[in-house]
Amino acid sequence: MKVSIIIPAFNEEDRIQPMLDLYLAHFVPLYGDDMECVVIVNGSDDRTAEICRGYAARFPQVRVTEERRAIGKGGAVMLGFREARGELVGFVDADGATPPDAFQALIEGIGSAGAIIASRWLPASSVSPPQPLSRRIASRIFNGMVRILFDLPITDTQCGAKLMKREAVAAILPNLGLTQWAFDVDLLFQLRRAGYGITEIPTTWHDVLGSKVNVPKASAQMTIAILRLRLIHSPFRWVVTLYNATIGRVLHGTGEEPDD
Repeated sequence: MKVSIIIPAFNEEDRIQPMLDLYLAHFVPLYGDDMECVVIVNGSDDRTAEICRGYAARFPQVRVTEERRAIGKGGAVMLGFREARGELVGFVDADGATPPDAFQALIEGIGSAGAIIASRWLPASSVSPPQPLSRRIASRIFNGMVRILFDLPITDTQCGAKLMKREAVAAILPNLGLTQWAFDVDLLFQLRRAGYGITEIPTTWHDVLGSKVNVPKASAQMTIAILRLRLIHSPFRWVVTLYNATIGRVLHGTGEEPDD
């Protein structure tokens, strides 16, 4: 199989249908049975799973996995990695912000690299409508912290469209953890540690109504997540272990952060 497209979906009943319509209309004529959309529905209490099962009944290229727990984007993508059968394995957000031709550009551009990612911050990228100033500032601060803490010379670690070769996924999957907002950073960091090249290309991105992100809250959570991830990959890992065993149990309960 040529390509697997993983779609993590949490309460996306209003956005998953038009997204699947566009992706299937684009990729099925190109690849036929040589591609698959692996939809990972997790923690949803709406009609997301029902809608996706309807597509799976009509299209052999669609496979649906339902996870009753809310395991987040990272957990859903990791589950999709284990189920994907393609030579190229990627993931994209369920909201349809990345159009099919922008994901196709990843497939065509991966070349000899282990991974290729879309960026909204390269000069040739097209983002519409422009993101609010507060979101742009938060994004650039976060990106600066990632560059300093992880030495990742990447303009956009958080864009929801990424593609990897199967061998690269197999190499890093055992080392990935449920790092919440830091999942994408962890993924890219592990790719570099494993010696795989990462290509970053400009993309087209359309903001879609229905985002569940609270920017101030998300910014704080993202900052904590990458600091925690940096500690995990340092001699001070014990700080995270101690936090998880004490304060973390009170704030998050047990079982949410199995990477300590």
